Amino acid sequence: MGRSEQLINIEDVRRLARRRLPRAVYEFVSGGAEDEVTLGANRTGFAGIAFRPRALVGVETRDTSVELFGDRIAMPLLLDPAGLARIVRREGELAVARAAHAANVIYTLSIGSSYSIEEVAKASAGPLWAQIYMWRDRDLIASIIERARLAGYRALCVTIDVPVHGNRERDRRNGMTIPPRITARNFWDAAWRLRWLRDQLIGERFTFANLTGVAPGGSAVDIGTYQERELYKPGSDWSDIAWLREIWNGPLLIKGIMSADDARRALDHGVDGLIISNHGGRQLDGLPGTIDVLPRISAAVRGQLAILLDGGIRRGSDVVKAIALGAAACMIGRPYLWGLAADGEAGVTRVLEIFRQEIDRTMALMGCPRVSDLDPSVLERFPA
Repeated sequence: MGRSEQLINIEDVRRLARRRLPRAVYEFVSGGAEDEVTLGANRTGFAGIAFRPRALVGVETRDTSVELFGDRIAMPLLLDPAGLARIVRREGELAVARAAHAANVIYTLSIGSSYSIEEVAKASAGPLWAQIYMWRDRDLIASIIERARLAGYRALCVTIDVPVHGNRERDRRNGMTIPPRITARNFWDAAWRLRWLRDQLIGERFTFANLTGVAPGGSAVDIGTYQERELYKPGSDWSDIAWLREIWNGPLLIKGIMSADDARRALDHGVDGLIISNHGGRQLDGLPGTIDVLPRISAAVRGQLAILLDGGIRRGSDVVKAIALGAAACMIGRPYLWGLAADGEAGVTRVLEIFRQEIDRTMALMGCPRVSDLDPSVLERFPA
């Protein structure tokens, strides 16, 4: 049995990733903002939901696949955009894209990736989506969107909940930098992680590959500083979404919706999908868990656009609960980064296989052989 096959669930993957990453890098991936109330709420929201299974339903044949914007994928699970994946493993986004393609699920590439739009598209036949932020420089955004279109990315996802960076106190305490620096303070912590250390020291230093040439200098530090000072746009509004709708004729999704009112506004602006997300608890602390707001957002849009749910997904049973409450699919971020840290591409593959097995098993035990059988009638609340 290989190393990845010994990982039974996502918690096993997380623990192995924690052993293989320096503390600052692990907490950069796994931590949240301020008191991490929202980080915890994403998990406790799922814990309060119970199943109401259907008895004596034939489940010998089961189908976990769903269709999203013309692509049929193996299960209702997508991979979130997560910048600079190379920070946990040298293969970074290339390994993630290959694993996603092999599992027949969608990978959404972050604009802040450590490999370029074109490199990732070359490494994987997809399906791929591209993520952007609403920056001040519309010409830069338009050029990136055109690159994504030419490279074959099928949908565009705009993240709207980063007008400024959240207050991630773990990173401040750990002295976390991009890229990570080896200092007297963290030397021994990094030195014990030989594979990680080798990845960081061999070859070219990584940077934000899609933004080389944008900022003076071109290093990750230069580009990161330029983004924060020159590109982030606290004044973004719904006119920016209207503009994106004009220049992108494929599926357009907004990531960062947390209220029914904003969901209705998105619908009025012609978007094709919403991603209910609190940025994994990394931005505004004190938000509710995403599963807690899903029912009212689903009711607000009445099936007129696709709803995806992001945040706190750690089990296939979490995915099943979200689908039953109105989501078309779920997205994961930390679990696949933990898989990448644990065992590279094989680790990401194992994460996706764990989710596929758990979704399939949960559906069978619930008497729901198809994803379309999942609706609120198969759920109830645990007694208070």
